[in-house]
Amino acid sequence: MKPATRLATSAAALLAATLLAGCAGGVGIGIPLVPGLSLGVGMGSGGPSVGLGTGWGPLGAGVGVNAGGQVYGSAGVGASTGVGGGAAVGAGLGTSVLLHDPNAPPRLNAVPPTERALGTPAQPIAP
Repeated sequence: MKPATRLATSAAALLAATLLAGCAGGVGIGIPLVPGLSLGVGMGSGGPSVGLGTGWGPLGAGVGVNAGGQVYGSAGVGASTGVGGGAAVGAGLGTSVLLHDPNAPPRLNAVPPTERALGTPAQPIAP
């Protein structure tokens, strides 16, 4: 793998791991799996997290899960530099969004599929 690609991938993985912790700050490492895809492991105020990150140049995106089972998606920009022995250290800025929370209370306005009306006013179902 080219050094520039390795650095970008490491930066994306570090960024994803940090963001996937579900917090404004944290520490993470990226383990390259294949070119452009890394396994990120991070620790932040929300606890440990693990995820997959991808990056192109300074841009990165990822998806991961924290210890509480919450699934996050993230995107951001980062940079890294080699520190020797094939390792890199980096930092990034980005944002994440909660995609799924298994502990969230059920939605009050959710209607079970068996109670949904069939048809619509524009297309009623004939008796």
